[in-house]
This record gives sequence, structure tokens and C-alpha cells, in this order.
Amino acid sequence: MIKVLVSGFHGSMGTKAVQMIEKDSELALVGVYSPNASADDKAKYNLPADCQVFGNLADIQTDATVWVDFSIPAGAFANVKFALEHHIVPIIGTSGIGEDQLHELSEIAKQNQTNGLVVPNFGLSAVLLMQFAKQAAQYFPDAEVIEMHHGDKKDSPSGTAVNTAKLINEGRKANPQMYPDASETYPGARGADIDNVAVHAVRLPGYVAHEQVLFGGQGEALTIRQDSFDRESFMHGLNIAIKNIAKLNGFEIGLENVL
Repeated sequence: MIKVLVSGFHGSMGTKAVQMIEKDSELALVGVYSPNASADDKAKYNLPADCQVFGNLADIQTDATVWVDFSIPAGAFANVKFALEHHIVPIIGTSGIGEDQLHELSEIAKQNQTNGLVVPNFGLSAVLLMQFAKQAAQYFPDAEVIEMHHGDKKDSPSGTAVNTAKLINEGRKANPQMYPDASETYPGARGADIDNVAVHAVRLPGYVAHEQVLFGGQGEALTIRQDSFDRESFMHGLNIAIKNIAKLNGFEIGLENVL
């Protein structure tokens, strides 16, 4: 039995995580955390009788071995730091954590000899898209990323898009053409430059999580696209991550590390 604490259980992804854990006989939900937690949450969210509800990091005392974080960027760093320092393996689904913070968390993980996993996207289709994009970049160094999410997503671009751009750059065997004459009539028209990959973020109602990578070559083009139509699709990847933390070797990024 793997004992799990979910941080950010009020949110849409946190709520789905709680439900998935409760349905799996191999997992046990032993705690939930949110700075906005209240005494009514246990009944409101139909939590198990023995599940502890915490509203302050300093109050957390738990025998959980896995910390699932679906909080917000502003609080995720402190949450993960707490988990690592208490030898709880964090699985981080919260995007928007800065590069400097990720480096610091990696160092904290080393100091405490605790593994951790940052997951830009729990959807298996998104993981495959990123891997395919890295392979395609060997032959098509010129690429752009368009990511489309629901209107209330806190960060832009998405963690998935940022990671996709980094993997494309890793996979390149030649430098992309930079097109210096492609000036912006309006600032931001060419998107964000991440490792010489233009990344465009779309935020609209009706969308959940979608991404396409456009590759251009001499006289041809390649498009790779994935679509997540329901947040339920992310729970399969989360379940895999929780059950395979033994495969981790330090503080790693990407669901592929536990597949």
C-alpha cells in the first residue's frame, strides 16, 4: 500500500487525483493540504475518515511516502521543499516553477537523499508528442510550438510547451534558421523564444490541454499534435508515476522517467 498526500486538493486536478487514489486499492489517501483548507472539507470532498486535512505546512505530520502537488506556482516551491526535507517523494504536476527554483529543489533532493519527479504533462499522448518532437528535430531543426489551454490556466506558456521546446533543441543536429527579417509588426507576434523555438500560448474557454509542433523543411512540413479532452486522461499517468517512484534516480523531469 502506497500512502499519498495531495497538495492542492481544492483544484480541478487535485480533486481528480483524490478520486483516483481513493478508487485504487493499492493506494491510500492519508492526507490533503491547502492553505485554504477548512474543517468542512472532509465532508465536502468526501474524504476518507482517516485522511488528515492540513491548512498549514508547519502542521503537517504524516506517514505519506508520496506527495502529489497540484497547487499553484506561487506555493509549489515551498510545498516541494517541505516534502523533500521530510523524505517524502514529490510528484509535481504544478507548472510555472522557475528554472532557478528547480535547480534549488534538485540540490535539496540531493542533500536529503530523496527522489522527486516534475511532470510537465501526465497525458501519455503528450509524453509521446515530446519524444517524437525530439526525434523529428534531428531532421527538421526549424520548429514552432502552439499550445492551447483553458482560459483560467495560471501560467503561459505551459510547462509542456517549455519542455517540448527544450527537447527539440536537444534533438537538433543542425542550427535552425533564425529569419532575422521576420520582424514583429506587433510585439509578441512571433511568440516566446525558448531555446530558439517560437512558442505560442492560446487561452480560450472550451479547451482543456492541446499542443501541436510544426516542423518546416525544404518543400515539406511535419505536424505533430496531441489533444487532452478531459482531465481524467491525466490520472492514468499520475497513477503510473505514484506506483513507479522506485525507478527514479534523483530529482528528474518528465513522466518518461517512470515509464
